[in-house]
Amino acid sequence: MGKLNVNVEIYADGAVIEDMIAAYESGFVSGFTTNPSLMKKAGVKDYMAFSKEVIEKIPDLPLSFEVFADDFETMEKEAEKIHSFGKNVFIKIPITNTKGESSIPLIKKLEDKGYSLNITALLTVDQVEDAVAALNPDVENIVSVFAGRIADTGQDPIPYMKKAVAICQSKKGANLLWASSRELFNVYEADRLGVDIITCTPEIITKLKKVGKPLEEVSLDTVKGFNKDIKSLGYSILTEKESSK
Repeated sequence: MGKLNVNVEIYADGAVIEDMIAAYESGFVSGFTTNPSLMKKAGVKDYMAFSKEVIEKIPDLPLSFEVFADDFETMEKEAEKIHSFGKNVFIKIPITNTKGESSIPLIKKLEDKGYSLNITALLTVDQVEDAVAALNPDVENIVSVFAGRIADTGQDPIPYMKKAVAICQSKKGANLLWASSRELFNVYEADRLGVDIITCTPEIITKLKKVGKPLEEVSLDTVKGFNKDIKSLGYSILTEKESSK
């Protein structure tokens, strides 16, 4: 990771146990995040069994586990259970439920108990302001702004993230996380802005090992990759008669 020369912390984003352990052992990451969609994609069948295995295999880095409920009363009960998993666990709370109702009252209640939260699915500056205002300065928390999803709407996420950095820096313990990264260069964009954390997929984490590779080598590797696939296709543009002329 010395080659990266960045201050932003890299968290692995995913729910495939093998990928998480590989990332942990690589030394490239400082924490882990997961969510219901990633768990579905990974084929996780049992939330508790999955969480227990992750905590056993990764006992000393921050881990974020998300609530499943859509009503705040049940969400609070789930948060209590997730909090009991361990001291390195952050409870992921979406900024709203599916009805668009604000989670801020619940966030304040959990913050009063001294729980570390990862406020997730934020995309607007107003949401960041509301979330940070609700946080307890004596507790380490994460504010996850989905920069990649902002970019997916055709809008530049950089101005949003600049404002989010300033807002989070105004509250002790509020760590800004660049979520939904789309490419390796997002790591450098996040670092340049002063973002605290960025989540990376296993694919991006694999690419981190290639940082600093000369572009000429990347060009040659690309051509070699084309050539390998050409051979596997088993056909050619020219007929044998044409190529012998």
